[in-house]
Amino acid sequence: MDTSRKGPKNESTGERHLIRVPILLPDGSPASFPAKHKPSLAKAVVEQFCSAFVPGGVILHIGDTENKFVHLETAGLAALGVTLNATAKIPDVIVYDIRRNWLFLIEAVVSAGPVDGKRRRELKELFANSKPGLVFVTAFQTRKAMQTFVAQIAWESEVWIADDPNHMIHFNGDRFLGPYPDVMPKPQ
Repeated sequence: MDTSRKGPKNESTGERHLIRVPILLPDGSPASFPAKHKPSLAKAVVEQFCSAFVPGGVILHIGDTENKFVHLETAGLAALGVTLNATAKIPDVIVYDIRRNWLFLIEAVVSAGPVDGKRRRELKELFANSKPGLVFVTAFQTRKAMQTFVAQIAWESEVWIADDPNHMIHFNGDRFLGPYPDVMPKPQ
C-alpha cells in the first residue's frame, strides 16, 4: 500500500502521521498544514498575499478542513471585538492590518465556494462586533480555478490569485481594497 501521501503508520495504534507542509507566520513563528491542495493555497496566502498586501499584518487565524484551528490568536481577536464560536463557519485565514485598522477575512477556494453575497452577509454577521473595518478576499490558486466561481463573487470584495501574487482583482465599489461603510466599526 502506498503511504507516501499519508506518511508512516504507527503499528501499535494504527495511526497515520500525515505529511505536513511547514509555513512561517509573519512574526517568524512556525505553523504547518497537512500536505493537501487547500493548505498550499493557505500557505501562499500567508506567505505571499500578506507580504504584498498586508505587510506587517498579524495572522490571527489559519484553518483548514482537517483542523479548523491550525493557528488561532483568541486574545488578539478578542482585543478587536471578535469572539469566534468553534461551531461557526470561520474564514480560512484572518489577518489584522494594524496600520490601517482593517481585518482581512480570506477564503482559500479549492472545493468550496468564494465570498459570494451569502457568505459576505454571514461574515458580516459573524464579525459584527469587529472594531476594525472588514475586507473580504477570495483566494484562488489559478485564474482557471477562479473561472468556475467568477459569477458568484460578491461585489465589494477582492480576489487574489496565487499564480499571479502581485495583483488583486477588485469587484466594483468606489475604491480599491478597503472596508465599505456597512462593515466599518461603529463610533464608540
